[in-house]
Amino acid sequence: MTATAPVTQDLLTIPRKDTGRPNLIGLSREALREAMIEAGTPEKQANMRTSQVWAWLYQKGARDFDAMTNLSKALRTTLAETYEIRRPEVVTRQISEDGTRKYLLRIAGGHEVEAVYIPEEDRGTLCISSQVGCTLTCSFCHTGTQKLVRNLTAGEIVGQILVARDDLGEWGHKADGKRLVSNIVLMGMGEPLYNFEGVRDAMKIAMDGEGLSLSRRRITLSTSGVVPEIGRAGEEIGCMLAISFHATTDAVRDTLVPINRKWNIEKLIQACRDYPRLSNAERITFEYVMLKGVNDSDADARRLVQLIAGIPAKINLIPFNPWPGAPYERSDWGRIEAFAEIVNRAGYASPVRTPRGEDIMAACGQLKSASERARKSRAQIAAEAGAQV
Repeated sequence: MTATAPVTQDLLTIPRKDTGRPNLIGLSREALREAMIEAGTPEKQANMRTSQVWAWLYQKGARDFDAMTNLSKALRTTLAETYEIRRPEVVTRQISEDGTRKYLLRIAGGHEVEAVYIPEEDRGTLCISSQVGCTLTCSFCHTGTQKLVRNLTAGEIVGQILVARDDLGEWGHKADGKRLVSNIVLMGMGEPLYNFEGVRDAMKIAMDGEGLSLSRRRITLSTSGVVPEIGRAGEEIGCMLAISFHATTDAVRDTLVPINRKWNIEKLIQACRDYPRLSNAERITFEYVMLKGVNDSDADARRLVQLIAGIPAKINLIPFNPWPGAPYERSDWGRIEAFAEIVNRAGYASPVRTPRGEDIMAACGQLKSASERARKSRAQIAAEAGAQV
């Protein structure tokens, strides 16, 4: 059967000129309340007006103040003159033949980040980014080839959720009660715990029961091992924890995940044992990308279960998603199955993640790099044309 070509749409969002006005998206409830007061709302009405605007932003997906019909026209006018409702701009949307959707999003300053929506029978998972680029240089990760530019703001992080809900038409309540964006994973571009405050504030908005209303147990934060912030994440965010682990010896992990040179496997595992919310009901996920001949031996599998012994956990085995120029190959399926069998016999669930969206470059960072290459080519062409005039 001939594979269906991925659907690509460019410039789905008309670029908006940066007004310089503060963005209401991403403000905490307290900050939004202050904004209402500054806009002329009497203090005794501030809580009510804050709840109304909050619901328009996060329950109804309002894109402008005119939509907020339960606010007075005068208040709407003042808000529009003082603030704005700004989402990331969709540069490109690609839809895989398996239903995966990948978004290249432009944020303030012209920077670009990626988000990926993965539909499944029992859930819809949105993978979002926390930084522009990354500082960790993990050798198997395409984002690691891109230099860190800056942290995303809380508004830019939660804005990725809003963009996906816009695209999926998921504002208002569905008759069957099923949510299309039911799960959030902080596994996109960047290290979430190096942008702790931005991630925390965005996830508090996502979890707010009068807004996006996502359960904390449906949000998973993935870290490569920023040990000092792991416990803090459990206390201040309270979401599920995933560890980007990928190796069972310091020698190999130093290469695959260089942050290991600062906080080694022993320190990382201890932080997992100390995680505030650790229980059989809230297990830690250990992510393990399967790299042929690097970390996929039977000995690696046995070391892995020894390292995490006693930790309520599951192990996600991830077939490597190749990208152009990658120095690794995906482990053979037989090797992956043998590895999984050892882990299963030790009593740990070890689902093998089905590769998704390979036809749309779903490995994190690929779409951004392709966009940058295209712009560079156009710039070079224009420069050459100018030189010939």
